[in-house]
Amino acid sequence: MLREIIDKYYLEREKHKEQQRFYVTDAGKCGRAVFFKFKNAPRKEMEAHILRLFDHGDQIHQLIMKPLLSMREIHVVASEVNIPPQELISGRSDAIVSDGRDLYVLDIKSMNSMIFDKLCEPKEENVDQLQLYLHYFKVPKGILLYVNKNTLALKEFTVERDEGRALYLINSLEEIKKRIDSSTIPSRLGDYPGNWQCRYCQFRTICGKSGEGEKSWEGFLREQGGGLV
Repeated sequence: MLREIIDKYYLEREKHKEQQRFYVTDAGKCGRAVFFKFKNAPRKEMEAHILRLFDHGDQIHQLIMKPLLSMREIHVVASEVNIPPQELISGRSDAIVSDGRDLYVLDIKSMNSMIFDKLCEPKEENVDQLQLYLHYFKVPKGILLYVNKNTLALKEFTVERDEGRALYLINSLEEIKKRIDSSTIPSRLGDYPGNWQCRYCQFRTICGKSGEGEKSWEGFLREQGGGLV
């Protein structure tokens, strides 16, 4: 009884809302998957236990922030900081901190032991997100702090701001926006279906149906005759 009630809570909370702007987490992702998300295309729904893990990640963030807010060696300038309002991207960093000399944008990521133990350098998609924060906040350095969900062990990586990389990501999102506005499905990733994003993509079924290259979204819907779901 209780399991069903708890699952229902998470599944109802996950109901998809129309997205108006890109999230920072869209940076560097497959343009086709982002397109389908904006078009609210049929997707494989996340299971309730995965959504609970996301909640667990939020609790881990709070656990990490508690000592940072208490220690004198570091100063939390601000926490849960929204990037300056603009039309393309929305996002919120975990914190901006200072060691008394430099400012850092802090981004906290939690993961299971299997991934954490193999981590020797920051994940590229996390660096992409951090680069956008550094760009919009005009801060020269960032810290990616990884937390092992199973053991609460920590790994920390300092990232220098790379303005060229940030602008490339912004330009890529602008190109995806053009496809969204013109209702043109972007091409598949060049290494489809071997890319790691394909393995975990909620839109694998509709991506398989829509072919390799760019295609009209409305034309594709007509081809399917309402059989997307």
